[in-house]
Amino acid sequence: MSRRWRTALAGIRVLGKAGFILLVTLFVLLVAGTLAGARFNLTRSLPVGLYWAVEQPIERKAYVRFCPPREGAFALAMERGYLSDWGGECPHGFPLIKRVAAIAGDSVEASDANVRVNGDPLPLSRFHDTDGQGRPMPRPRRDRKQLRASELWVMSDTNDRSFDSRYFGPIDRAWVKEVITPVLTWGPGGMLSGRAPHSS
Repeated sequence: MSRRWRTALAGIRVLGKAGFILLVTLFVLLVAGTLAGARFNLTRSLPVGLYWAVEQPIERKAYVRFCPPREGAFALAMERGYLSDWGGECPHGFPLIKRVAAIAGDSVEASDANVRVNGDPLPLSRFHDTDGQGRPMPRPRRDRKQLRASELWVMSDTNDRSFDSRYFGPIDRAWVKEVITPVLTWGPGGMLSGRAPHSS
């Protein structure tokens, strides 16, 4: 083997070790950040980016992470692949992240045209009869409902195709793992997009 090849192989080994060390370092930082409260969103249901878990009450417009049960519309969503049903920190996969649109005592009226909270229409809340593959979407009861103390209505304010309370109804507050707040976000409604999310 020529000296040139030996030098090249030695360089590759050095780069390989450096790359391995970098990957391990990034993994450690990711784990440490997650344990400290860092949360990453890659879905279109809210602005993509970095969020932080905070000790705050669940109020309107708050972002929450919650673990849905494997039943009803959620079971259908897992079967279709909208939601992951394995891995993650929930009994049935990863948490969902949504924005709270209505809380206990609020009046919610869902129709094909939109969702209204206390009479005010929410943006991006039109009901879609089918998903992107033409399959019928679940349709909970459409009458006006006053939320009980244990209920939350959650929506997306950035994606009108989000799988949210339009299709599974109100969620139970007990499902909520934590409230999160944006730190650095981009895309529709993100901090770096120049456009704030729609108000709820």
